[in-house]
Amino acid sequence: MAYLFTPAEIPSVPVAGVERSFPVRRIFCVGRNYAEHAREMGGDPDREPPFFFTKPADAVVMSGSDIPYPSATENFHFEMELVVAIGKEGKNIAKEDARSHVFGYAAGIDLTRRDLQKKAKDKGRPWDSGKAFDNSAPCAAITSAADAGDIETADIRLTVNGETRQSANISDLIWSIDDVIVFLSAEFELKPGDLIYTGTPAGVGPLKVGDAVVGTVGDLSPIEIKIV
Repeated sequence: MAYLFTPAEIPSVPVAGVERSFPVRRIFCVGRNYAEHAREMGGDPDREPPFFFTKPADAVVMSGSDIPYPSATENFHFEMELVVAIGKEGKNIAKEDARSHVFGYAAGIDLTRRDLQKKAKDKGRPWDSGKAFDNSAPCAAITSAADAGDIETADIRLTVNGETRQSANISDLIWSIDDVIVFLSAEFELKPGDLIYTGTPAGVGPLKVGDAVVGTVGDLSPIEIKIV
């Protein structure tokens, strides 16, 4: 088939230890999946089921990138997250089968234009302007599930200019990795190439030009970005 113009390059994320990359199909994000973060954002972790929003695949940014401070915001936030990379398709996945659909894990950051998100929330509108903008999904190299160790007890941490801003453990997730896959696959058919950002701990905050950000999840490859 002939196209009117050259199609965009397929977004991808490196895979640790191999020469091949993981092609990104879709990016799903889980909202308020750590109790303390839910509380700091005004939610009730004891009552809210998981909910999801999306980012475009080309919002993904590799570790080591310089990220321009985004337009149209005066309150640009970091949210450190564990990213789950889907390697096998599935719909209405049973909890006991959830891990068989996981290719691997990565450290990622859900960058957020908080002021635009708040305006959208206040008016009951979609969050796209606050969440789905260019360069909003930094993601480090993906480690295969077999090499990731005990990811469910891994520490998750983010620093800005060497100062710790977020520190928690993956075991603090309200909805576990398996739970998230079950809930999400009830609404969407998951396919290879899908990334799931599983939620952020408490401590989210603003970034400014010149900030150097480093995020880690256990022994996974760190995510490192600089705001320019």
